[in-house]
Amino acid sequence: MPSTNKKQVISWCLFDFANSSYSAVISAVIFPVFFANYIVGNESGLGDLWWGRAVSLSMAVVVLTSPILGGIADFSGIRKRLLFIYTLLCVSAVASFSMIQKGMVIEGFLFAVLANIGMEGGFAFYNSFLPEIAEKEYHGRVSAWGYAIGYAGSILSLLIALPLVSKGYFDLTWLMVAVFFSIFSIPAFLFLPHDMKGRLSIIHSSSRGIRYTWSTFKKIWTQRELRKFLLSYLIYEDGVNTVIVFSSIFAATTLGFNARDMIMLYLLVQITALAGAFIMAKPIDLWGPKKVVSISLMMWAGVSILAYFAQLKSQFFVIAVIAGFGLGAVQAATRAFFTQFIPPEHESEYFGVFSMVGKSSAIFGPLLFGYISSSFGSQRPAILSVAVFFLVGLISLRFVKGGGPNVRDI
Repeated sequence: MPSTNKKQVISWCLFDFANSSYSAVISAVIFPVFFANYIVGNESGLGDLWWGRAVSLSMAVVVLTSPILGGIADFSGIRKRLLFIYTLLCVSAVASFSMIQKGMVIEGFLFAVLANIGMEGGFAFYNSFLPEIAEKEYHGRVSAWGYAIGYAGSILSLLIALPLVSKGYFDLTWLMVAVFFSIFSIPAFLFLPHDMKGRLSIIHSSSRGIRYTWSTFKKIWTQRELRKFLLSYLIYEDGVNTVIVFSSIFAATTLGFNARDMIMLYLLVQITALAGAFIMAKPIDLWGPKKVVSISLMMWAGVSILAYFAQLKSQFFVIAVIAGFGLGAVQAATRAFFTQFIPPEHESEYFGVFSMVGKSSAIFGPLLFGYISSSFGSQRPAILSVAVFFLVGLISLRFVKGGGPNVRDI
């Protein structure tokens, strides 16, 4: 594969492998239920509300800081250093989960907020390496490979967590995630492109970065197709984030899944997501990311509707297969779609805006889910409402010009 450095591509993908341990164990499967049901108590839906607040607050911080830090990374040349700081914050906070006991709601809330800021905030810098390490016609494939290898990381971390959770060793589970994330992120800090030396100081770059970020917003706002794409992305990503955040709590509360059931369910999702990312990797480049995103959104709308009617665990497992395949495709294709709009040497600032838009959806979605669930006394209307985000996002995406194939034949 023609690339600036194959070692950089591999290390970039391994970082996705590393942080997927957090995505699987902390964000999606084990910790949300542990926090909502054990730390807070979820008999009256209070656990759902506190978890939604933690996710929303952390995402609000990411939204406010990502475009600014993206500009700072461009001008001060400390992109890799900032990625390291965010990673260290996430790993340290996750390790601190081992100190949380039942009833320590505020402490658990704060650690969860810090961990999520570290995880999600670093993505602006991680994503911005993609255009630099791979040639344009391979962006779709490398993006898909990153997600696919990430799903493999989710699978491995859950397999390690399974015996720990089954024996009630939750403290060791959180420490395992911290160690997993730390070890497999090392190649990225060794081999990804180095920070630039001799550029502006942090203070000057901060000031200039803020001004430049505002300029970036104005430039993006004048680009009609990019503006329409980001609006569509904001809408459908709201649905994706909300499903990811609450899927385990929905399975545990509404369908009676225990910890082992949820791990097996998520393993199935990750396996099918891995398959979806690999299967759709070449079509993203050949068909164009827009078509792949559209197909995936139709699948996800169907998932939300089917989940509303699901009564049996076996039914939910079938739904999970569909959801997993669509998840792998929509994430990789969306990232590849966005790179088509980025001017050369503006990757960090544009991905800062991209991160801000994507995470903005995670402020509103979880709060809405919790509100609908508590208002109706059931999570079913809440999960059904998520389908609206996918359908509206799909419709709005059809009006975006672009997203076609990068090449005709590879």
